[in-house]
Amino acid sequence: MGFHEVRFPANLSFGSVGGPERRTEIVTLANGFEERNTPWAHSRRRYDAGLGMRSLDDIEQMIAFFEARQGQLYGFRWKDWADYKTSIASGIVSHEDQDIALGDGVTTAFQLIKNYTSGSVTYARPIAKPVLGTVKMGIEGEQLFEAVHWSVDLASGIVTFVDAPEEGAQITAGFEFDVPVRFDTDRISTSVASFQAGQVPNVPVVEVRL
Repeated sequence: MGFHEVRFPANLSFGSVGGPERRTEIVTLANGFEERNTPWAHSRRRYDAGLGMRSLDDIEQMIAFFEARQGQLYGFRWKDWADYKTSIASGIVSHEDQDIALGDGVTTAFQLIKNYTSGSVTYARPIAKPVLGTVKMGIEGEQLFEAVHWSVDLASGIVTFVDAPEEGAQITAGFEFDVPVRFDTDRISTSVASFQAGQVPNVPVVEVRL
């Protein structure tokens, strides 16, 4: 799958709408009870980039980005302003934000994740597109440093330690991240007259599996 490691202009994604969607299959039985199941292990996010357009210069910038991606052909990075870091929205990223794994004394490579917890249930979301310079790692509460203790692949979200964490050691992480997406259309319709009247183009964007 073609993917360009470039972020959709963050000033244009600010103000867009969107979020996660799930696919749930529901069967209503003859007795009125339901059976519910899902073929998706992970949610998929959708956005409308058009709502972030505020000027004709924004439209021009968006069209240039669309043409460079050749419509739906190439994926790209997207900053979801409502969910782009491991700390709380008002907080600062810390190496203790997320528990990502336990060491076994052998494994050196670990996938970055973000945990979503409500009550006793936690959903672990794999993060494939961390942002350069934002990743922080720790083991048992002690912060470790990039290039000295570990390295990260920004295209996959895989962190590799120089030495395997000891068995049972809690590995933690904090970072900012982007969502891998593509345009969900091969056509962008714009009108200078309608834009000046307060209407914006519809620019659907959908998350892609990597």
